[in-house]
Amino acid sequence: MAITAFAFAPRAAAEGINIVRANVVSGADGYRLDAEFDIQFSPRLEEAVNRGVALNFVVEFELSKPRWYWFDEKPVQLSQTYKITYTPLLRQYRLSSGAAYQNFTRFEEVVGALSRVRGWPVAESGALRRQGEYQAAIRMRLDTTQLPKPFQLNAVASNDWNLASDWYRWTVNP
Repeated sequence: MAITAFAFAPRAAAEGINIVRANVVSGADGYRLDAEFDIQFSPRLEEAVNRGVALNFVVEFELSKPRWYWFDEKPVQLSQTYKITYTPLLRQYRLSSGAAYQNFTRFEEVVGALSRVRGWPVAESGALRRQGEYQAAIRMRLDTTQLPKPFQLNAVASNDWNLASDWYRWTVNP
């Protein structure tokens, strides 16, 4: 059984992150998230990566159950960090998440891989009650707290370093 909600955002030439589509799929092993982002880097961010600055992106996911009598129940709150690095000696970009990584020869390829989240396990099969609706929410952002200290100061003063999507919310019926 697939639980799907799609968001279609217009492709924009401006820098930023937009959510193109997101859905939660139910299977025998639990619930998995698939999402696609439209990521447009500023020339300054791309140059920073090419000069050896590692960029950390965080994908955050929440699943909440609205309640009229109290605060919403939040059975699922997860985040996943992705890191983009460049090795000039090998002329390779690396996208890593935990111990897993992929190497790429072009910047566009690493951005393309970063823009797709496939099969991320977000909940076990018995974690959601069958009755009622849940509200799912997802976003992606550049984690400026992981930048080297001089770049953190630039991030405060410049919009070039503020790369983040808005929260995209949709309804899930288990």
